Order: sequence, then C-alpha cells, then structure tokens
Amino acid sequence: MTKQEYEKLVGEVRRFNEAYEAGDPEITDYEYDRLMIQLKEAEKLHPAWRGADSPTQVAGAPVRRTAGVTVRHDVPMLSIEDVFERDDVISWVHEVRSRHPDAVFSVEQKIDGLSMSLRYENGALLLAETRGDGYIGEDVTLNARVIPDVVPELKTMRGSLEVRGEVYMSHEDFDAVNRTQEMLGRKTFANPRNCAAGTLRQLDPEATRERGLSFMVFNVQRSDDPELTASHIKGLTALRDLEGIRIVPARLCTTDEEILLAIDEIGMNRGELDYDIDGAVVKIDQVAYRQDFPAGSKYSAGHIAYKYPPEEKESVIRDIEISVGMTGRVNPTAVFDPIRLCGTTVTRATLHNQDFINKLHIGIGDTVVVYKSGEIIPKIRCSVPEKRPEGTADFVLPAVCPSCGSPLVREADAADVRCINPDCPAQLKRHLIHFVSRDAMDIKGLGTELLSTLADEGYLTGIADIYSLKQHRDELIEKGLIGREKNTDKLLLAIEESKQNEPARLLTGLAIPNVGKTSARTILNSFGSFDELMGADEERLMEVPDIGGVTASQIRSFFSDERNRELIERLRASGLRMEAEKRERSDTLAGKTYVITGSMEHFPNRDALAAFIEERGGKLAGSVSRKTTALINNDAASQSGKNRKARELGIPILTEEEFLHACQDS
Repeated sequence: MTKQEYEKLVGEVRRFNEAYEAGDPEITDYEYDRLMIQLKEAEKLHPAWRGADSPTQVAGAPVRRTAGVTVRHDVPMLSIEDVFERDDVISWVHEVRSRHPDAVFSVEQKIDGLSMSLRYENGALLLAETRGDGYIGEDVTLNARVIPDVVPELKTMRGSLEVRGEVYMSHEDFDAVNRTQEMLGRKTFANPRNCAAGTLRQLDPEATRERGLSFMVFNVQRSDDPELTASHIKGLTALRDLEGIRIVPARLCTTDEEILLAIDEIGMNRGELDYDIDGAVVKIDQVAYRQDFPAGSKYSAGHIAYKYPPEEKESVIRDIEISVGMTGRVNPTAVFDPIRLCGTTVTRATLHNQDFINKLHIGIGDTVVVYKSGEIIPKIRCSVPEKRPEGTADFVLPAVCPSCGSPLVREADAADVRCINPDCPAQLKRHLIHFVSRDAMDIKGLGTELLSTLADEGYLTGIADIYSLKQHRDELIEKGLIGREKNTDKLLLAIEESKQNEPARLLTGLAIPNVGKTSARTILNSFGSFDELMGADEERLMEVPDIGGVTASQIRSFFSDERNRELIERLRASGLRMEAEKRERSDTLAGKTYVITGSMEHFPNRDALAAFIEERGGKLAGSVSRKTTALINNDAASQSGKNRKARELGIPILTEEEFLHACQDS
C-alpha cells in the first residue's frame, strides 16, 4: 500500500465512522471491520504514517462541546480490541496464561448499543456519562434516570462506585419508534444501536422515556469496596443480587475448549435474543491481572472481542409483493423459500426500489444470497446469475399505486417512487399526522393515537374531514373517543382556530414532495394566494427562488389532479385562509440566504425568525450550501450535521443576537 492509498483509506474510515455515529451508516459493520483491519496492517508496516488522530487511535464519537454537557471521565472509557478468528482469541488467552497461569476468563455478550458509565456516591446516582472520545464524554444523567434499568439509589453500597454498561434498544421498542417516525413522515432509524445512541443524547428526557431504552452493566470501573473489583464476575453478581442491577449474561471459563464453546453458544443463540449483539467479549476475571496487558490509547486492558462473521445463505424468490407505506413510498418485498439465519427462519427481505432491483438483476425465480444486517434484519446481498431460470426478467414496479390507482411519482434525486394522492387509504394516517403537525396546521390535542382512532372509526377519510368533526360533536362525546364534553369542545375549538393559520401552513400540510415549511412560505409570498398558485404553469413556478424544475413539476402535477383541486375547495368551504397577508417589506437582507437550526431565544419559534428574514428581503434554505450567507444557531459549538457542513464550507455560524446585530449594521 502506498502512502496516498493509506491516506485515502483513513479518509474513508473516518467518513464511514461519522455516518455510523450520525445514525446513517453507509456500509455494514462487517465491511467497516474489514477496512479497519487493512488500516491496522498498513500502520503496522509503516508506523510513521500513523498519527494521533488515526481512526485506529481514537475511541468513540465526537463530543458536543457545549457548556454543562461535557464531562471528563474518572476512568477512561476505551474500546475493546476486535479479532475475527477463533485462533486469535486463543493466542491472546495463551499470552495471558504465560504471565498468569491461574487466569480464568469471563465470556459474555457484546451488546450492540451505546456505552454509558454511572457514578454513585454513598448509594446515590450522581452522574451518567457517555463514552465520547474515551476521555471526555457527555453528561446524560437526566436521560439515564428515566431508563427503567438504571437504579437511582443503591440500598447497601456506600462510598464511591462507578459501573459501565451498554444502553440499547430491544427489537420491539425499535420497531415501535420506526413506526412512529414513519407515521410522522420522518426518516426512520437504520438500526437499534443508532436509535439508542440518538435517543440517549437528546436534550429532552421525556422523549427518551417515550422511546424506551434498556441498560445492562458489564463492568465495575472502580469501587471503594475491594470485593467488587477482585473478581469480575463476582463483582457483577454482587451488584445484581444486592442492588437489583441488570448485568450482562456471562460465563466463567478456564480451558480453551470452554472459552470457544461459550463463544459458539452465544453465536448460535443470538437470533433468539430480543436485542442485537455484535460479538462475544472475553475478559480476564481477575481484575488485577488486566493491567499487565495494556492495549494502547484506544483499547482498554485485559479484554478482547470476537466478532462473528455475517451468516448468509442462498434461496429462491417465489414472489415479489408490493405495498404502500404511510409515507406513500412503494415498498417491493421479495418472498423466498424459508432459510435459517442467526437462529431464526427468514422468508422475506426488502428490495428497496427499482434501482436496487436493476442493479442486482432480481426477478421472480432468481436465486439470491440473503444475510442478516445487525444480526436481525434480513437483506439481499446479490443474485446468482448462473442459476437464473430461462425466461426470467428483472422485476418492474407498477406505474400506478396498488392501493388507490393514482400514478406513482419518482422523487427528485432519489430512487424511491411514491403515491402523492392525499386520500390514498394506505397512507391516510400519515397524511393526517403531517397535516396537524407543528410545522403545518399545528392543531394541538390532535395527536397520533387520536387521529388513528378517528380514522379507524370512519370519522376521518381525508384531511378535509378534520374540519367536519364538529358535525359529530354529540356522537363523539357519547362514544368518548376524544374524552368528556370539555375535552371534545377544547379540541374542536383548536380545529376552528387553525382555520386562521397563514396559507403557507396549509400548503406545508398538503405534503407535496419537496415543499416543506420554508419553501411553502417562499411560494405563497411569491403568489399571494392558492388561486394564483393553482393556476401557475411550471415556467412561472420556476421563477420562485429555490424552486427547480423537479419541484415545479411536482407542484403542477399535484394541482392538476382533480381530486386535489376538490380537496382545496372543501378546505376553502370550511373557512381556511387561502390568501397570504400582505406585509410591508424592505430589502435590507436582499440577496442573502440563511439556514436556521436549534432552539430559539429572542424569537418565539423558527417561523417567527423566518418571517423576520423574509420581510427584509432575505431567503431561507433548508440545508447549508456554498450559497448560504450564514447558519443561525445559538449552539455554535454543536457537532450537528449543519454546523459541520458550515465549518467545512467556511460559512459563518451566528447566534440570534449576532444575527440581529448584523441586521442593525446593514
């Protein structure tokens, strides 16, 4: 490997790691591990190439450098070195025995989650901290206290105690979160690990409580009680028996055969677990012996982790089913002959979209290679061309929605196709949830569960029916679907008051592809009314700032559909505002484009700040680009994606106060 190839590999590993920590992994864990092995081998041959910031030397995720959030670890929270061959495990065990012939070992599950340490003083939980970079982490105490498995008060332990464990999400809780994300029209999480990590690092403990996290302790970091730090397994067992702390399942092993058997049993049973694991950890049980085997600045001493190879098998596709999700996205699913993977029987896997099908050349009758991503989600790796039956062709998605018969539209710069009929039965609930959301009509009290109930009971067959609920007031009270008379009237009043919302909110609520709250406001400012907008052709639409040909085509397509025009007329008849309020405008910010993120301090909400900018001739954008004048964010030190992008492009990051000062000077 040349120095140039090495530097390119370092860049790739960094990028993949950042994507993984951001919750949007670009490659599988197995593929990432292979790249790390290449990197380590290159650095072993060329030690001078390795810098202190090499991915092989840095543990964990970036840390938010915000006052009151970061914390320096009393005991460094480092990673565990991975190996991929059983022989490497035994070699390490033999190295330990060469110094300590009486060494025994704990073999335990390596839970795939987010590492967290808990500090106790005289039984009281004082601090919960994430790993961060291994030396400085984040204070997540408030969020940790709402995790049911975190014991807030120890009954018998006194003095100082610090334990480390894994925050994770069960498959059931993960599926529930993604269902909610999909219903809200938001991006779903790639896997339980990323969902757990993002949830624990939220600023709102209630959001953490709602999503449902779990926690298991896997190590005693330090203790004033020497009994807890003599034997690893005995220390964990004491915490479990005396304090009710959940601990990771572990087995004490002495011989090579026992260690390998324990690793194999964890591997064979991983498909039966309600959570993901990504390996088996082998630890020296005698804690004092561990310091004789330091593993460097990134890895903790006295441990090693065996990573299981991904299991994959061939099967034959017998059918391809088409469904429509609540976001309108068309989902092709392959149905194949049953196979056993990671302990479970698998018969189905997503085919994602037409591009994926074309790339892998998949059709009914083809033989495909199936594997499990994250040990739980079945995926198709490739087809086997030499086993394709004569006459088999690549599958082609339908041109119309299988649920309502409307034409399907391919998203701009994306591979997915969607049904954009707002009354499509398959996506009704998602449209209702989006329509009443804070960014759209903001109807408080009309939450996800209530909307679902009203739809199931037949009161809501489309978004316009929301404004007809008052006609069923007495019936709704009698059935108790909303609550007693007071609660029902309160909700009906909120629905009535929403009719006075600015038309841009209504346009946002229609869920036209690529028309979010920022672009909706820009569009209505340009046209002034729905009548003008509905009559505009694509050429006129493209005169609106930041509206390109694809978005213009989607807007034109939406309003050309007679069903959508009837929807607008129903909403107009219900009393919703269809004309934008004319405001005095200035040009002090003309030619400038801003992006807003984070919480507000001087303005009541982002909409108010956006209106302030637009009234002065400025423009809003949803993402940072080279055309951005400044990113407005009160947390300028945040490691958010928009902040990182702004720094990469040299775009100023301004607080609200700095922005307002700049406006006064202009």
